[in-house]
Amino acid sequence: MSTESVNGAELYYESSGDGVPVVFLHGVLMSSRFFNEQQPLAEGCQIITLDFRGHGRSEKTETGHTLPQYARDLEAFLDAQGLSDVVLVGWSMGSLVAWEYVSQFGTDRFRGFVSVEQQPLDLEQEGYDHGVFDFDELRGLMELAQTSPHELAWSLIEQMLVDESAAVEQRFFDEITRVPPSITSAILFDQSVRDYRRIVPEVDVPTLVCLGEDETMLENAGVEYVGEKTPDAEVERFSNSGHCPFLEEPEAFNEVVSSFITNRCHP
Repeated sequence: MSTESVNGAELYYESSGDGVPVVFLHGVLMSSRFFNEQQPLAEGCQIITLDFRGHGRSEKTETGHTLPQYARDLEAFLDAQGLSDVVLVGWSMGSLVAWEYVSQFGTDRFRGFVSVEQQPLDLEQEGYDHGVFDFDELRGLMELAQTSPHELAWSLIEQMLVDESAAVEQRFFDEITRVPPSITSAILFDQSVRDYRRIVPEVDVPTLVCLGEDETMLENAGVEYVGEKTPDAEVERFSNSGHCPFLEEPEAFNEVVSSFITNRCHP
């Protein structure tokens, strides 16, 4: 078990392989365990998976559950590990953390960015067509987090996957319910109301946007928006995936990411 102490929190991480460092950032209430299928990438890269504070096997701190703090934790982790010229892979909230990181620290540490199934803002806003829910729906999620965490977990799972086994669904349930309700409420609200539309165009490194075409959680147009607004981006579509193409189509996902790193992410 490997941990790194950053900003008063013990963060769990795993590292394997050698070469270009590729850092995977998971979604809200999830963990690095969902990137097990990406280990074949370690044949040509250094694969690093990290659990945010409060998630997975990282310390369940009472405070610090905001995207700005998660981004500061990421910067401290990269510093402690001596990592530069990294390819950052952000899934769902992981992309939001990446955009928050860019807003605070810029892109000097990056040689590439992979955004998986995320848009810059989840809450519906006037003049913005890609919101996932309105405020009343968000308030309902907040209530579930405090009154019925298991019901919240299953409602999220139903929106993520197209057709996966009961064992995979159970893995999601186990990781979601590992997060204490107080942390769930804090980070789920924070990540849902942050707006990174201004930051997306500031990502000035080669970018791969991965889209699961089955609109289980997000509308395709919201993910396509990221591809349109990022200066040097290409969009890769996964026709048999919902919110988790790295898990639902792992071989295709790994091939696409490996090709992106080899062909686009030069030092």
